[in-house]
Amino acid sequence: MTDTALDPAAPLVVDTAELGRSAGATMRVEREVAAPEAFGPDVFRVPESSPLSVDVTLTSVSEGVLADGDVEATAEGECARCLAPVEDTLRVRVQELYAYEGSVTEETTDADEILRLQGDLLDLEPAVRDALVLAMPVTPLCRPDCPGLCAECGVPWDELPDDHRHETVDPRWAALEKLRSVDAESDDRPE
Repeated sequence: MTDTALDPAAPLVVDTAELGRSAGATMRVEREVAAPEAFGPDVFRVPESSPLSVDVTLTSVSEGVLADGDVEATAEGECARCLAPVEDTLRVRVQELYAYEGSVTEETTDADEILRLQGDLLDLEPAVRDALVLAMPVTPLCRPDCPGLCAECGVPWDELPDDHRHETVDPRWAALEKLRSVDAESDDRPE
């Protein structure tokens, strides 16, 4: 159980009082809210204050309240290959059991493993955050066949001509390259 009290006015906190504790009672929660914080790593994330669309059905069960539904959000970041901006709409399923305070579940599960109701309030934020972060790609790409950047000049391959290349000399052969240059100069001199 968390040490801080839930704020009933928080966008992802839901009052379940109308469910009572009779198993099988349901209520639907549909909300368009701003993300209370950024979800995800810096490279690809749902930015703070970006819109979240939440459509969840809450069902009273013997151990607590089961939240089951969908969440939609837009994640932003940069392509892992060419660093171009990337934006993607994530649609995820959320299914989480919120245990009643003092339920049997408390005795059989570690405190970190299960979410809890605080009185009649439940906080959808941890379940929403976890579902969105787990749906994010490990390496976001602007497109599946993105060729990335030229390793020598750092320009995106899409912006370079097809015959683009860099002359590189293996440092082990650099001394011979100097001799070749000297030899070429001597051939160019008139006799």
